[in-house]
Amino acid sequence: MIDKIKIFCGNSNTQLAQEICENLGLPLSESLVRTFSDGEIRVEICENVRGRDAYIVQSTCAPTNNNLMEMLIMMDALKRASAAKITAVIPYYGYARQDRKAAPRTPITSKLVADLITTAGADRVVTVDLHAGQIQGFFNIPVDNLYAAPVIVEYIKKEFEGQNIIMVSPDAGGTERARAFAKRIGCTLAVIDKRRSAPNVAEVMHVIGDVRDKVAILLDDMIDTAGTLTHGARALKQHGASKIYACATHGVLSGPAIERINESDITEVVLTNTIPLGDKVEKSSKIRLLSVAPLLAEAIRRIHEDESVSSLFF
Repeated sequence: MIDKIKIFCGNSNTQLAQEICENLGLPLSESLVRTFSDGEIRVEICENVRGRDAYIVQSTCAPTNNNLMEMLIMMDALKRASAAKITAVIPYYGYARQDRKAAPRTPITSKLVADLITTAGADRVVTVDLHAGQIQGFFNIPVDNLYAAPVIVEYIKKEFEGQNIIMVSPDAGGTERARAFAKRIGCTLAVIDKRRSAPNVAEVMHVIGDVRDKVAILLDDMIDTAGTLTHGARALKQHGASKIYACATHGVLSGPAIERINESDITEVVLTNTIPLGDKVEKSSKIRLLSVAPLLAEAIRRIHEDESVSSLFF
């Protein structure tokens, strides 16, 4: 059955796609994704996919619009090549932060992207740690929102065994996530009260919870400019935390993020490979990468063999 699977990728997640294939014992299917001199994207599927289940692994991270168009064009090519089913495996779903009308006359871009993906021919979407859970409802096709939590929890249990740790949410919105981690690990919880004065600008007010002489682990779904993270680390240090670590699923790391992390009080930042970081890892000795390839590979296998995926949810 599993040999009926064809896994493709664009230019975004080549390494992750190869790891997924290794976990499934399959070769990465061949395709050509090229760009014309005027910037148009050209896709060619180099294998027979008639009657096969095709999976496209592509994060819509920077360059966001290019990666999104690559995925849409690849889906159209597979649909016209008579693939039986097309599943978009999107480890990082771009535009997820624009999930509601936050101000008058603004778009809900994550809904627009959902419509584009569906129209292009996707029969199913698999993603990891959506920034807003309600985005699943923007699709009229099945969506499996997997969580990187098992991967991160396993790392924390192994690395911090026997230490006095505390899970810290960098803002009130992430409290539920941090509480779930704290319950699974068996440790206490703290929350940082934060207020934004402008987009990507965070101002820390105070820490709710006792972090003194504890190993504090900041937990978030993504790290973008690292403003929230470094402000939170500074507040934890001021409140007596002995060491500060940070864990997140998506390492967007845009703008001054690497510089801020390097200059911060954080000992280590743990990220998953939902977004390819390239040379950013080499620019900071504080970054450690964990792989979600086994998680995605198992989800693909279960979807293909019509088994339950719910046990993979945290």
